[in-house]
Amino acid sequence: MTSAIASTQLPFPLLRRGKVRDVYDLGDALLMVATDRVSAFDVVLPQPVPRKGEVLTLLSAWWFERTRDLVPNHLLTVDPEEIAARYPALAPTREVWARRSMLVLRTTPFPVECVVRGYVSGSAWKEYAASGTLAGEPLPAGLTESARLEPPVFSPATKAEEGHDENVTFARMREIVGAEAAERLREASIALYERGRDLAADAGIILADTKFEFGRDAEGEIRVIDEVLTPDSSRFWPADRYAPGRGQPSFDKQPLRDYLELLAFEGRWDKHAPGPDLPPEVVEATSLRYQDAFRRITGFALDDFPLAHAEAR
Repeated sequence: MTSAIASTQLPFPLLRRGKVRDVYDLGDALLMVATDRVSAFDVVLPQPVPRKGEVLTLLSAWWFERTRDLVPNHLLTVDPEEIAARYPALAPTREVWARRSMLVLRTTPFPVECVVRGYVSGSAWKEYAASGTLAGEPLPAGLTESARLEPPVFSPATKAEEGHDENVTFARMREIVGAEAAERLREASIALYERGRDLAADAGIILADTKFEFGRDAEGEIRVIDEVLTPDSSRFWPADRYAPGRGQPSFDKQPLRDYLELLAFEGRWDKHAPGPDLPPEVVEATSLRYQDAFRRITGFALDDFPLAHAEAR
């Protein structure tokens, strides 16, 4: 396995360090570095997952290129040559950030997560099973777990610095960001989801749900930002194994979650920090699961992905 990057220290001001990304202020732009840190149950685990950061960055770049006709995005480039040429101070640390970094426009993010659900799963299923609603909005009666929603449902959430995001109604979102912006974000989110759903279907993958973030650039234009349509921000299911009425296998950190659920069941972990150490076989299986999703969707093995093709428009 390739060595993993759990943390970075680059010669620019660190703007923030999230569960996965280290974001650096380059002055006229930002560098978003996707590390190999992995979290589950809102706990960052001790062992990073090799190549996970590459998958998140390069898959986002692939999607940005294929959705820019729908919604502008913040990506400038993922090409290390271009990044190092523009910011020579980064050249000595290239091995740390190359292939896992996006050079992006500065934006002012909206304080909401824009979730689109095409299937009833996860927290949506729990709420529906209890009350017949999603984020307080009624859904049709008689749905089963993992049932398809047509049309897809827009389900916004407030961002949480720690812990879980909180689902809110669209009316509450309008209060938070304003009526005009809320309508635009909903429209953009559904358009992005439908494009992602259709392209994923061509690869034999169901895009069950996903979340987007948006921001305004210096000119006031709304752009989709952060990551898009990755295994961390989306639920990808193998279409040939789909069966409504139960939970579905997924192309993400399922091997890791399965292991942690076993520990919790056996009373060896309470799903609170600190997280337990991960066996090497769980780390490797999780890495391979991310890389498999990347290959299926893009048609490229991770090492063969062309880096010099994605630019913001």
